[in-house]
Amino acid sequence: MANFDTIFIGSGHATWHAAVTLAQAKRKVAIIEADTIAGTCTNFGCDAKVLLDGPFELTEQLKQYQGIGVNETPKIDWSQLMAYKQSVIKPLSTQMTAIFKQLGITVITGHGELTDAHTVQVAGTDYTADTIVLGTGQRPAQLAIPGAELMLDSRDFLDLETMPKRLTFIGAGIISLEFADMAVLLGSEVHIIEFAPSALPAFYQDHVQKLITHLEQAGVQFHFDEALQSVSKSATGLTATTANGLTIESDAIVGATGRIPNVEHLGLEKVGIQTDRHGIIVDDHLRTNVPNIYASGDVISKMLPKLTPTATFESNYIAGQLLGATAAIDYPDIPSVVFTMPRLAQVGVSVATAQADPDTYHVQALPYGQVLAFQYQNETEADLELVFDQENCLVGAAIYGNGAPDLINLLTMLITDRVTAETLSQKVFAFPSASVGIIDMLTPLLHREH
Repeated sequence: MANFDTIFIGSGHATWHAAVTLAQAKRKVAIIEADTIAGTCTNFGCDAKVLLDGPFELTEQLKQYQGIGVNETPKIDWSQLMAYKQSVIKPLSTQMTAIFKQLGITVITGHGELTDAHTVQVAGTDYTADTIVLGTGQRPAQLAIPGAELMLDSRDFLDLETMPKRLTFIGAGIISLEFADMAVLLGSEVHIIEFAPSALPAFYQDHVQKLITHLEQAGVQFHFDEALQSVSKSATGLTATTANGLTIESDAIVGATGRIPNVEHLGLEKVGIQTDRHGIIVDDHLRTNVPNIYASGDVISKMLPKLTPTATFESNYIAGQLLGATAAIDYPDIPSVVFTMPRLAQVGVSVATAQADPDTYHVQALPYGQVLAFQYQNETEADLELVFDQENCLVGAAIYGNGAPDLINLLTMLITDRVTAETLSQKVFAFPSASVGIIDMLTPLLHREH
């Protein structure tokens, strides 16, 4: 029986950051992984998506110059792009495994299951540890309907060697919109079936509606208030049928109706670890109700965004706890981004919350795409909504525009540090960069100390 200071079940961002920190502190550490080392984001999610997304972002930006210097935009070859993606992404798990082993981390391949509070069993072999960290993440949810097994999931889509001519996405969430955007720009017929009356409920709905209109103009066909009832094979493809009688025939159907935590077959019931439908229940130190067992990342039951940066933050926090820190976890403001064309991003107090509480907050619109047209590559529809508290401190932001991912990071820092106008005016920024225009527009709106 092998003994460790800490065993991590799962090898994604929710665990490996902590494992590396502990190994560097000379702790004896093991990582157990039943699937692919480095987890979903690295192998089947964020990294693959942003790699594939790159050429689409560039071609969309070129379109903004049509008639003012650009008359043609290049075509994207999905098959070549996918081959490039495979060459970059596939080696990552092997590279990460080598790094772990070089640091002295024991990598155990197989499904780990708790047999007691200090023991994990893998393929009949027991491994013990003082502390155990559960970071098993989530997986795509599957609808309980006839023909559900005929649908692809996000992992399948990101491995498609050729783009189907006809695609239907089930659900109008982040995954569907990001994938549909690429597919329609390649010329595919794209449908999105959504049970609810709108898309992306967590995001600022004025921006969401602008995005929906943009996607519709590109060719995406939305079907809201439609509940998928079945998927069946037809002579020429697959047919999606809704409860209202809508039928759509496609070459492929992608299910994207959410993700569910991987809590099954971990031995949680045997050890008495509490869960709910959102995942593993933890306290403010990320401990389960079994004190030496922690949980990290998307498998935790929480209302915070289940994102890679959140998982990384939790992983680093757990490492600190195991090295002697005692403070409860204190989450900073967490930005969220939808990588469509254009992008959506938000952080902090939402516009909806601010509008519902005008005594506490006020909202300032900055149509920066119009004001800073040439700096933002003639993206005149780009828009920024800023949320301020009673003292004019920036507490939230929502962005519609291609530059949203980088811009939201800048605004997140200003929000987290409660930056004042005086502080910002004492900084010197590169000019004529795009972001400096936003800073110049924002500074007069911020709280002043005197």
